[in-house]
Amino acid sequence: MTARRAIAVLGATGMVGSRVTDEAVARGHRVLALSRRPPGGDPEVTPVAVDANDPRALREALTGSGAGGTVPDAVVVAVRTFPADEDFLAGVTRTVLDAAARRGTRVLVVGGAGALRSPGGGHLLVADDPAYVPAEYRPVAVAGVAQLRACQAQTGADWVYLSPPAVLGPGDRTGRYRRGTGTLLTAAGGRSWISAEDLAVAVVDELENPGAERHVTVVHHDGG
Repeated sequence: MTARRAIAVLGATGMVGSRVTDEAVARGHRVLALSRRPPGGDPEVTPVAVDANDPRALREALTGSGAGGTVPDAVVVAVRTFPADEDFLAGVTRTVLDAAARRGTRVLVVGGAGALRSPGGGHLLVADDPAYVPAEYRPVAVAGVAQLRACQAQTGADWVYLSPPAVLGPGDRTGRYRRGTGTLLTAAGGRSWISAEDLAVAVVDELENPGAERHVTVVHHDGG
Protein backbone atom coordinates (compact mmCIF):
# COMPACT_ATOMS: atom_id res chain seq x y z
CA MET A 1 0.00 0.00 0.00
CA THR A 2 1.34 3.43 -0.96
CA ALA A 3 2.09 5.73 1.97
CA ARG A 4 -0.14 8.77 2.30
CA ARG A 5 1.68 11.95 1.34
CA ALA A 6 1.16 15.67 1.58
CA ILE A 7 1.56 16.96 -1.98
CA ALA A 8 1.77 20.66 -2.76
CA VAL A 9 0.42 21.53 -6.21
CA LEU A 10 1.49 24.94 -7.51
CA GLY A 11 -0.99 26.00 -10.16
CA ALA A 12 -3.76 23.94 -8.59
CA THR A 13 -6.55 25.65 -10.54
CA GLY A 14 -5.01 25.10 -13.97
CA MET A 15 -5.80 22.36 -16.46
CA VAL A 16 -3.02 20.07 -15.24
CA GLY A 17 -2.89 21.17 -11.60
CA SER A 18 -6.59 20.63 -11.00
CA ARG A 19 -6.41 17.12 -12.39
CA VAL A 20 -3.28 16.29 -10.38
CA THR A 21 -5.16 17.46 -7.29
CA ASP A 22 -8.12 15.21 -8.09
CA GLU A 23 -5.91 12.22 -8.86
CA ALA A 24 -3.83 12.62 -5.70
CA VAL A 25 -6.91 12.93 -3.47
CA ALA A 26 -8.53 9.91 -5.14
CA ARG A 27 -5.46 7.87 -4.16
CA GLY A 28 -5.65 8.94 -0.53
CA HIS A 29 -3.09 11.74 -0.48
CA ARG A 30 -3.53 15.16 1.08
CA VAL A 31 -3.10 18.13 -1.25
CA LEU A 32 -1.93 21.65 -0.52
CA ALA A 33 -3.54 23.61 -3.36
CA LEU A 34 -1.34 26.62 -4.12
CA SER A 35 -2.94 29.24 -6.32
CA ARG A 36 -4.05 32.86 -6.29
CA ARG A 37 -7.61 31.59 -5.83
CA PRO A 38 -7.21 28.04 -4.53
CA PRO A 39 -10.13 25.64 -4.56
CA GLY A 40 -11.92 24.76 -1.34
CA GLY A 41 -14.62 22.43 -0.11
CA ASP A 42 -12.70 19.14 -0.03
CA PRO A 43 -11.43 18.15 3.43
CA GLU A 44 -8.39 16.52 1.82
CA VAL A 45 -7.44 19.74 0.00
CA THR A 46 -5.91 22.60 1.97
CA PRO A 47 -6.27 25.84 0.01
CA VAL A 48 -3.18 28.06 0.17
CA ALA A 49 -3.56 31.47 -1.46
CA VAL A 50 -0.20 32.43 -2.92
CA ASP A 51 1.03 34.56 -5.80
CA ALA A 52 3.79 32.75 -7.66
CA ASN A 53 5.26 36.16 -8.49
CA ASP A 54 6.05 36.62 -4.77
CA PRO A 55 9.12 34.48 -3.97
CA ARG A 56 8.87 35.06 -0.22
CA ALA A 57 5.21 34.01 -0.05
CA LEU A 58 5.97 30.98 -2.20
CA ARG A 59 8.86 29.91 0.03
CA GLU A 60 6.65 30.27 3.11
CA ALA A 61 3.93 28.15 1.52
CA LEU A 62 6.42 25.41 0.75
CA THR A 63 8.03 25.39 4.19
CA GLY A 64 4.88 25.20 6.28
CA SER A 65 4.39 28.73 7.57
CA GLY A 66 1.93 29.51 4.79
CA ALA A 67 0.16 26.16 4.74
CA GLY A 68 -1.24 25.72 8.21
CA GLY A 69 2.04 24.33 9.48
CA THR A 70 2.09 21.50 6.93
CA VAL A 71 5.37 20.84 5.18
CA PRO A 72 4.74 18.96 1.90
CA ASP A 73 6.45 15.68 1.16
CA ALA A 74 6.50 16.55 -2.55
CA VAL A 75 5.80 19.54 -4.76
CA VAL A 76 4.26 19.57 -8.23
CA VAL A 77 4.97 22.66 -10.33
CA ALA A 78 2.15 22.99 -12.86
CA VAL A 79 2.24 26.63 -13.91
CA ARG A 80 2.08 28.07 -17.41
CA THR A 81 1.82 31.57 -18.85
CA PHE A 82 0.10 32.76 -22.00
CA PRO A 83 1.65 34.59 -23.67
CA ALA A 84 4.92 32.88 -22.78
CA ASP A 85 6.97 34.44 -19.98
CA GLU A 86 10.30 32.67 -19.91
CA ASP A 87 11.73 34.70 -17.00
CA PHE A 88 8.67 34.05 -14.83
CA LEU A 89 8.60 30.33 -15.52
CA ALA A 90 12.31 29.81 -14.85
CA GLY A 91 12.21 32.12 -11.82
CA VAL A 92 9.29 30.34 -10.16
CA THR A 93 10.95 26.99 -10.79
CA ARG A 94 14.20 28.18 -9.20
CA THR A 95 12.34 29.47 -6.15
CA VAL A 96 10.57 26.14 -5.65
CA LEU A 97 13.75 24.13 -6.15
CA ASP A 98 15.75 26.29 -3.75
CA ALA A 99 13.07 25.97 -1.05
CA ALA A 100 12.74 22.22 -1.59
CA ALA A 101 16.49 21.64 -1.55
CA ARG A 102 16.72 22.93 2.01
CA ARG A 103 14.33 20.23 3.21
CA GLY A 104 15.06 17.43 0.78
CA THR A 105 11.58 17.65 -0.72
CA ARG A 106 11.04 16.01 -4.09
CA VAL A 107 9.87 18.32 -6.88
CA LEU A 108 8.08 17.24 -10.03
CA VAL A 109 7.98 19.95 -12.69
CA VAL A 110 5.33 19.55 -15.36
CA GLY A 111 7.21 21.18 -18.19
CA GLY A 112 6.84 21.39 -21.94
CA ALA A 113 7.33 19.11 -24.91
CA GLY A 114 9.74 21.62 -26.44
CA ALA A 115 12.54 20.43 -24.16
CA LEU A 116 12.42 16.92 -25.65
CA ARG A 117 14.51 15.73 -28.58
CA SER A 118 12.60 15.47 -31.83
CA PRO A 119 12.05 11.88 -33.04
CA GLY A 120 14.62 10.98 -35.65
CA GLY A 121 16.14 14.42 -35.43
CA GLY A 122 19.41 13.68 -33.65
CA HIS A 123 19.95 16.49 -31.16
CA LEU A 124 17.20 18.70 -32.60
CA LEU A 125 14.83 19.84 -29.88
CA VAL A 126 11.08 19.77 -30.42
CA ALA A 127 11.11 23.53 -29.73
CA ASP A 128 13.20 23.97 -32.88
CA ASP A 129 11.24 21.54 -35.04
CA PRO A 130 8.46 23.22 -37.05
CA ALA A 131 6.92 19.81 -37.67
CA TYR A 132 5.75 19.89 -34.04
CA VAL A 133 5.96 23.55 -33.03
CA PRO A 134 4.54 26.19 -35.39
CA ALA A 135 6.28 29.55 -35.26
CA GLU A 136 3.51 31.18 -33.22
CA TYR A 137 3.95 28.61 -30.42
CA ARG A 138 7.73 28.60 -30.36
CA PRO A 139 8.04 31.16 -27.48
CA VAL A 140 6.01 28.79 -25.28
CA ALA A 141 8.24 25.87 -26.24
CA VAL A 142 11.42 27.87 -25.65
CA ALA A 143 10.17 28.90 -22.21
CA GLY A 144 9.82 25.22 -21.33
CA VAL A 145 13.43 24.63 -22.38
CA ALA A 146 14.52 27.47 -20.07
CA GLN A 147 12.54 25.85 -17.27
CA LEU A 148 14.41 22.57 -17.75
CA ARG A 149 17.72 24.45 -17.76
CA ALA A 150 16.74 26.03 -14.42
CA CYS A 151 16.21 22.55 -13.02
CA GLN A 152 19.54 21.29 -14.34
CA ALA A 153 21.33 24.24 -12.74
CA GLN A 154 19.99 23.32 -9.29
CA THR A 155 22.28 20.45 -8.34
CA GLY A 156 21.18 20.29 -4.71
CA ALA A 157 17.50 19.53 -5.26
CA ASP A 158 15.65 16.25 -5.83
CA TRP A 159 13.72 16.99 -9.01
CA VAL A 160 12.22 15.38 -12.09
CA TYR A 161 11.03 17.23 -15.20
CA LEU A 162 8.01 15.65 -16.89
CA SER A 163 7.45 16.68 -20.49
CA PRO A 164 4.00 16.02 -21.94
CA PRO A 165 3.73 14.99 -25.59
CA ALA A 166 3.10 17.54 -28.35
CA VAL A 167 -0.66 17.73 -27.73
CA LEU A 168 -2.20 17.94 -24.26
CA GLY A 169 -5.84 18.68 -23.50
CA PRO A 170 -8.86 17.70 -21.42
CA GLY A 171 -10.14 14.20 -22.07
CA ASP A 172 -10.77 10.82 -20.51
CA ARG A 173 -8.88 9.13 -17.71
CA THR A 174 -7.87 5.72 -19.02
CA GLY A 175 -5.10 5.16 -16.49
CA ARG A 176 -2.83 3.99 -19.33
CA TYR A 177 0.16 5.70 -20.86
CA ARG A 178 3.58 4.90 -22.25
CA ARG A 179 6.63 6.33 -20.51
CA GLY A 180 9.90 7.46 -22.05
CA THR A 181 12.82 9.75 -21.30
CA GLY A 182 14.31 12.56 -23.37
CA THR A 183 12.73 11.99 -26.79
CA LEU A 184 9.20 12.87 -27.89
CA LEU A 185 6.92 9.84 -28.05
CA THR A 186 4.09 9.19 -30.47
CA ALA A 187 0.97 7.10 -29.95
CA ALA A 188 -0.74 4.76 -32.41
CA GLY A 189 -1.18 6.50 -35.75
CA GLY A 190 1.86 8.70 -35.17
CA ARG A 191 0.06 11.33 -33.09
CA SER A 192 1.88 12.66 -30.03
CA TRP A 193 -0.81 13.32 -27.43
CA ILE A 194 -2.24 12.55 -24.01
CA SER A 195 -5.23 13.68 -21.99
CA ALA A 196 -4.63 15.95 -19.01
CA GLU A 197 -6.33 13.29 -16.91
CA ASP A 198 -3.82 10.61 -17.89
CA LEU A 199 -0.94 13.04 -17.51
CA ALA A 200 -2.11 13.51 -13.91
CA VAL A 201 -2.03 9.73 -13.46
CA ALA A 202 1.60 9.75 -14.64
CA VAL A 203 2.45 12.60 -12.27
CA VAL A 204 1.13 10.82 -9.19
CA ASP A 205 2.65 7.52 -10.33
CA GLU A 206 6.04 9.24 -10.52
CA LEU A 207 5.63 10.68 -7.02
CA GLU A 208 4.60 7.34 -5.56
CA ASN A 209 7.28 5.34 -7.38
CA PRO A 210 10.12 7.68 -8.40
CA GLY A 211 12.28 6.66 -11.32
CA ALA A 212 15.99 7.31 -11.64
CA GLU A 213 15.70 9.63 -14.66
CA ARG A 214 15.66 13.42 -14.36
CA HIS A 215 13.77 14.03 -17.60
CA VAL A 216 10.81 11.83 -18.50
CA THR A 217 7.88 11.98 -20.88
CA VAL A 218 4.64 10.13 -21.47
CA VAL A 219 2.19 9.56 -24.30
CA HIS A 220 -1.27 8.06 -24.69
CA HIS A 221 -1.38 4.27 -24.79
CA ASP A 222 -4.49 2.49 -26.02
CA GLY A 223 -3.63 -0.71 -24.21
CA GLY A 224 -3.40 -2.75 -27.37
